[in-house]
Amino acid sequence: MRIPRQAARVAVLDPDGSVFMFRYDNEEVGVHWAMPGGGMDPGETPLRAAARELREETGWEDIALDGAVLCLWEHDFTRAGVPVRQHEHIFLAYGPHRDLTADVAAAHAEDRILRWRWWSPEDLAADDAEPLWPPQLPELLAGVRRNGPPAVPVDLGYVGGEAVTRG
Repeated sequence: MRIPRQAARVAVLDPDGSVFMFRYDNEEVGVHWAMPGGGMDPGETPLRAAARELREETGWEDIALDGAVLCLWEHDFTRAGVPVRQHEHIFLAYGPHRDLTADVAAAHAEDRILRWRWWSPEDLAADDAEPLWPPQLPELLAGVRRNGPPAVPVDLGYVGGEAVTRG
């Protein structure tokens, strides 16, 4: 049985449309890329959790979150030995193309973050890219570049393990 878990992430886009992502190694689903974010604390809203996680994982304190939600989705994975079904809000934000600005090594070790990078739209669209969370991210961000943020968040629903490992 999987434990329900609420989480929030932030898709930070630079002026050229690249998105900032972390490379994770998870015991159940393996290596994959996802945006900064994580579990919500008790009583925390998704927006507050997204802002907190972004600060903790990058050191960036100047990224404004206006509440625009790119998408919602659910997926299964194992966190700290516990199987969870995670429901995520992914917020959209804009910022400069830059490095991390704080010593975040301890937070990254705890979350099994292996490294980070900015992914250009071309990198995201490449067939040989490693798995992305959510796997529909290239299409979602292409829509943002064409039309701006969605008026209503895209609800991806539950995405099973086989879909998480796109390719």
